[in-house]
Amino acid sequence: METSKARLKAYVRAARLRTLPLASASVLAAGALVFESEGFKGVKSHTFSILSLSLLTVWLLQILANYANDLGDHDNGADANRGDRAVASGAISRGAMKRALSVLGGLVLLAGCGTVWLAGDHVGWPAGERAGWIALGLFSMAGAYRYTAGKRPYGYAGWGDAAVMLFFGFLGVAGLATLVTGTFQPVWLLPAWAIGAFSAAVLNLNNLRDHASDEEAGKRTLVVQRGYSWGVRYHFALLLSAWAALGGMYFAMPGAWRGAGWYLVLAAVHWQHLQRVRRTPARDAARLDPELKRVALSTAVIALFMLMSQLG
Repeated sequence: METSKARLKAYVRAARLRTLPLASASVLAAGALVFESEGFKGVKSHTFSILSLSLLTVWLLQILANYANDLGDHDNGADANRGDRAVASGAISRGAMKRALSVLGGLVLLAGCGTVWLAGDHVGWPAGERAGWIALGLFSMAGAYRYTAGKRPYGYAGWGDAAVMLFFGFLGVAGLATLVTGTFQPVWLLPAWAIGAFSAAVLNLNNLRDHASDEEAGKRTLVVQRGYSWGVRYHFALLLSAWAALGGMYFAMPGAWRGAGWYLVLAAVHWQHLQRVRRTPARDAARLDPELKRVALSTAVIALFMLMSQLG
C-alpha cells in the first residue's frame, strides 16, 4: 500500500500541477473573445461545455508535456543527479513513464475530439474541416512530446520559445476562439500575441535560471546560444510587447473590455518583476525561481480578468 501511495505521489509531482494555471490562460482568453464576439445573452449553454472540455484538453496536454519533459530530460542527460525529477530519481521507471504517456495521449485525443465534435455541431463545421481541427490537435500533441523527448527534441535546439508562442498564443487563443465561433477576427491576434509572449516569458525565465546546467547538458536554448545578458533583454521585449498587444486590443475593441485599473496594477507588478530580473546577475540566476510563479499566475489572472469583463 505504501509503495502504491509513493508511486501515486511521484506521478502527481511529475504532473507539475502548478503549471496548469498558465496553461489555462489560453482557454480563458479564448473564452473572452468568444463571448465578446457572440454576445453573452446569445451564447447557448453548450458553448460553456465546449470551453470546459477545451480546458480539460489543455490540462491533459500540459500534463503530457510535463511527463514527456521528465522522460526526455532524463534520456538526454539534462536531469543528471536531480532528485526532484521522477525518472531521474528512480521514483518512476522509464517504461512506466512511457506507459503513462500513452494513456495520457489517448485521453488528450478523446477530449480533443470531443471538443471539435461539440464545436462542429455548434457552428456547423463540415466533416473535412473538423478533420483539419483534429489534425491540429495531433500536431499539438506531437509538439508537447517532442519538446524535450525523442531523438531530436526541438527544445534542445532553441525552438521552444517559438513553439510556446504558437501553441499557447496563436492556436491556443485565436485558434480556439475560431473553432468555437466559426469565424476569425484579425484583432484576435493581439490577445493571442499577449498570452503567447507572457507564456514565452515564463519559459525564458526557466532558461535564464538553468542556463549553466543547460549548457553542460547540451541543451541549446536561446539563452545558452546568445548569452544571459541577451536573455534578460529578450525578457523585457517579451513582456513589453505583450502589454503593448493588450493595450492595442483594449483600444481596437472600444467598449468591449472593463477593468482597465486592474490591468494597470498587473502591469506595475510586471514592471517590478522586470527590475528584479535586470538586477539578477548570471551567477545568481537561481534567485529567479520565484519569478516563474509570479509571471505564470499573473498571466492566468490577466486572462481571467478578460473573461470576467465579458461575463459582467
